[in-house]
Amino acid sequence: MADILLYLEVTQGPDGAALKKPAAEVATAGRALADATGGRVVALVPGDVADAASQLGTYGVDAVLTAGGGDRYLLDAHTAAVEAAIEKVSPRAVLLAATVIGKELGAFVAGRREMALLGDVVSVAMDGDAVTAVKPKFAGKALARLRAEGPAVVSVRPNAIPPVESAREAAAEALDVAAGEARVKVREVVPAKEQKLELTEADVIVSGGRGMGGPENWNLILDLAGALKAANGASRAVVDAGWRPHSEQVGQTGKTVSPKLYVACGISGAIQHLAGMSSSKVIVAINKDPEAPIFKVADYGIVGDVHEVLPLLTEAAKGFV
Repeated sequence: MADILLYLEVTQGPDGAALKKPAAEVATAGRALADATGGRVVALVPGDVADAASQLGTYGVDAVLTAGGGDRYLLDAHTAAVEAAIEKVSPRAVLLAATVIGKELGAFVAGRREMALLGDVVSVAMDGDAVTAVKPKFAGKALARLRAEGPAVVSVRPNAIPPVESAREAAAEALDVAAGEARVKVREVVPAKEQKLELTEADVIVSGGRGMGGPENWNLILDLAGALKAANGASRAVVDAGWRPHSEQVGQTGKTVSPKLYVACGISGAIQHLAGMSSSKVIVAINKDPEAPIFKVADYGIVGDVHEVLPLLTEAAKGFV
């Protein structure tokens, strides 16, 4: 059991299926483990991605297993594909991204296969025969060091592990998956009215809180996000008030993000919000209250009115991005 198995998500676009951004990060983590175990990195791609082997070979993947027609995520179908890959590869560990899909699928597979689950980690390594990982706890105030002596499922937080190229000639092979009875069937897919960056995959996020004053001021967030080519997020208070959809919520009951830059606008910094963004590489906080808790985790702080500061930042950003 020296090989490392990866499950890599795909997304459907106008040009067909494509690997999601965390694929290179998960592949990099898998390559490091395989170098320590002396095994291969085998990637399962549940969709028809034409150049998956060449893309993944760049980041150290030795072989690619494809399960055609699986680009629309269904838990039963994708669990069957992962289990078929596990039977074929007998991996030391199964790695996937800690996205909404990855967290559900990883837990489900770990339970069914009676494997250890190391979830939402920011680093992973081998210590002898054991898989070890580091997971932020209590909004990043503490780090838990996890250890699995047997086979493990590991979900890696997006943007936590920088992709590293390690070229391989990856061969592609179709995986034979026994089709079981599906409990859920997709009847219709309604595309979003507007295409937006996925929060968990974004390098830059601009988030707003109750300090924005109301939904009529949200254009200030959107304008800065547009200038920075960023995704836009929101605090729970904003979502609960109905200003923004839950899909944009960052925090303990929303999405956990780790972008390179996180701009918190009018966000006080409640512990529940910090739990979802405190692992960001650089945090910029804008708040008129100099005692706001958000400043304790911020790398840069601006004490001022967001309604005055954001237009100035937007204009400045247009000249640099």
